[in-house]
Amino acid sequence: MKTINCKGNLIDLSRPKVMGILNLTPDSFYDGGKYKSERSILLQVEKMLDEGATFIDIGAYSSRPGAKDLSENEELNRITQTLELLIKNFPDILISIDTFRSNVAKICIETGACMINDISGGNLDKNMFETIAKLQVPYVLMHMPGTPQTMQKLTAYKDIVKDIIYYFSKKINQLSVLGINDIILDVGFGFGKTLDQNYELLQNLKLFESFDLPLLTGISRKSMIYKLLNITANEALNATSVTNTIALLNGSNILRVHDVKEAVETIKIVSKTYEIS
Repeated sequence: MKTINCKGNLIDLSRPKVMGILNLTPDSFYDGGKYKSERSILLQVEKMLDEGATFIDIGAYSSRPGAKDLSENEELNRITQTLELLIKNFPDILISIDTFRSNVAKICIETGACMINDISGGNLDKNMFETIAKLQVPYVLMHMPGTPQTMQKLTAYKDIVKDIIYYFSKKINQLSVLGINDIILDVGFGFGKTLDQNYELLQNLKLFESFDLPLLTGISRKSMIYKLLNITANEALNATSVTNTIALLNGSNILRVHDVKEAVETIKIVSKTYEIS
């Protein structure tokens, strides 16, 4: 049974869970600038929780390809006020923080978040792993070559599936040595991958079950969907449900999505049909 400990709550991931996305960035690829006021933030989070989200993932740094860099102070200013607001209004909420900076991670966990979602896998802040070890919180280990500014120039792999398995093997060993137990893997769809490489990873996602760790999938409305279909991100909800279904059938334990209701429905249907416990 795959479980993680969030603020003393043992979350069973053998039945897949949904992580709702709350972007606080003005330039995110899909919902940038949408949630500026306290009211809009609270309404959106309440909606996601009511629709069945187990986690809410807050990000203040846009990681879309070519996004401009943001200082640590700016990231903290964006994120801490929202974090405090949500904890005040939803005391039992389980909040994940989307950051690659160890100081942001530390402050947010101390403020009341329960998980860190690091797109860089510790590569952009040498103190991240030690910080997670001290905090003893679940850590989402994602694969991304380079930085958000350079990643799409770094798509030359010998064998993308084998290369990422090797990457995870090294990183998991480093984390385990530090005593970090709650590790969640994310292959990083759209981060330093071509369209074909993204689908090769989706097809072979089940191979990452060999680590016996939870798998998080973040495909929601990404360009690997809408570019293939020649549509926009706004039109990609149906296709997101299709790709999430494939991810679930290939072992995904957490779906990170913009649209919680549809993801919950997808999990219910797949679980009923294939008896995912």
